[in-house]
Amino acid sequence: MINNSAYRCWAEIDLSALRENLAWIRHQVGLKAKIMTVVKADAYGHGLKEIASHLMNSGTNAFGIANLKEAHDIRTRGEGWPILMLGACIPGEMEYAIQQNVMVTVSTPEEISSLSRIATQLKKQALIQIKIDTGMGRLGVDISQAYDFIKQALKLQNATQSILIKGVYTHLAAVEDDEEFTQSQLAPFRALLDQLRKDNIFLDYIHASSSGGILFENIDLFNTFRPGLITYGIAPSGLRNQTAKIQKFLVPALSLKTRVSLVKNISAGKTLSYGHTFVAPGAMRIATLTAGYGDGYHRAISGRGSVLIHGKVCPILGRITMDQMIVDVSSVEGVSSGDEAVLIGKQGKEEITAALVAEWADTIPWEVFTSISHRVRRIYLGISAS
Repeated sequence: MINNSAYRCWAEIDLSALRENLAWIRHQVGLKAKIMTVVKADAYGHGLKEIASHLMNSGTNAFGIANLKEAHDIRTRGEGWPILMLGACIPGEMEYAIQQNVMVTVSTPEEISSLSRIATQLKKQALIQIKIDTGMGRLGVDISQAYDFIKQALKLQNATQSILIKGVYTHLAAVEDDEEFTQSQLAPFRALLDQLRKDNIFLDYIHASSSGGILFENIDLFNTFRPGLITYGIAPSGLRNQTAKIQKFLVPALSLKTRVSLVKNISAGKTLSYGHTFVAPGAMRIATLTAGYGDGYHRAISGRGSVLIHGKVCPILGRITMDQMIVDVSSVEGVSSGDEAVLIGKQGKEEITAALVAEWADTIPWEVFTSISHRVRRIYLGISAS
């Protein structure tokens, strides 16, 4: 048993759940497709180094990241793994990316020219993936210019050997919400791939689908699938309402917990927390918990959410503060200082999901996870925990 009695707020990550989720993803995409697991933002708040180590032994083929610090952290856990930086590489990062064999996302001739020049100076080869803008708008060469862009990049590759095109990809802007728009993105991307195939141009990585893409049977996975949220056991939600279809196959990996610090009785009319937004309607028993928005538990949940104590649902009273919050334990017997309170996860027969927390906070599960601050201790459980 891990002694966590001293922790005021901590996250438990079940590594067995991640392995189960990745195995389910592999079953869905088949043996031939590559899985590029997205581990940006500290592996969605789960802890990048530990999660990357585990995924290396669980069937991933490559990693998707947002910055080169994340690439460095992955390299400390395993050399040689294919890594794609999903954002644009700013000039000061290009040399390191080339030296570390990180695949760089490119959208413009200027980026390719700079990478080629630096790679030549280093006597190395810059690994690139060409982003195609089919409707997301952030990055990528416009789809109308993509074929000519790729052909020009191939000419430079053949002439100088300073770059190596590893893949092409796009990003679906509304896969969970808008089927018509999604198909309007995929149709020209498929047409581009058809043109490349006619020219006998075949690339290692061709991808468009993130987690939402696996929800729908009419979304091409091409030769690479880019799972993010579902790796961690949460199905993305959206207007197309397919979440329940796959959530039953996924196992949430993260639970967020805190402790009771004080229990006391209050009388009718007593106000609680900043702004005295809560006024006790009658005599109550309340508990103060040792977590707040400084731990990443959103202030927007104030007066809307609940926690679990002794397997019972306990509503949050008043405003959540930086380090503490207050909950109603009037209907829960025997609550005392040091007791565990669950913010995300299961306790007894009850469960608070990340999706429910996101609903309370008017946000999305991605933000719920990535908001969990670094002062929250991550504890790893399951088959690979040490």
